[in-house]
Amino acid sequence: MAEEPRDIVTETPPAAETPRRPSPAGSWLREILETLLPAAIIAILINLFLAQSTVVLGQSMETNLHDNQRLVIEKVSYWAHPPRRGDVVVIKPPQHDGTIPLIKRVIALPGEQIEIHGGQVFIDGKPLDEPYIHGTASYEMAPQVIPPLYVFVMGDNRGASNDSRYFGPVPIKTILGRAWISYWPLSELKVVK
Repeated sequence: MAEEPRDIVTETPPAAETPRRPSPAGSWLREILETLLPAAIIAILINLFLAQSTVVLGQSMETNLHDNQRLVIEKVSYWAHPPRRGDVVVIKPPQHDGTIPLIKRVIALPGEQIEIHGGQVFIDGKPLDEPYIHGTASYEMAPQVIPPLYVFVMGDNRGASNDSRYFGPVPIKTILGRAWISYWPLSELKVVK
């Protein structure tokens, strides 16, 4: 007996959709976002955690740093060790209404006794060698012991510096970073010491 022919059903494939082409404006915007967004995120992370730019305001660090000089401060070294005597640091201003960071030098460390006689700084009774100071100024300060987690900071230009002699030791947590490189003006391009 012969088989009856079966109906052969063939499915027709769906019509191929033509891909949508993005508009030139959309493509341009997407490229911009793909480039700028990661760059902005990286810049923010660097500024928050690694380094940032700052400007010197005033004469308190002369002759080593000058008014309007531009610096890069690094924020990494104090993850590995506490501030060291002689470090040039940028601190949040101790006054509650102050917003402009101060640039000073670390002079005394936690647990040390500092006193000043005739302009000479003494740490634990021994005179501190300070080749970086500018000019001579005769000032006195009674002995005081620096509390734990604090440092005593002073400007290099002692006659024109608002520093720990006036507002006391500063908490280490208020240090924004260590001055690392002076980059502007170009004639002052150097590692800060």
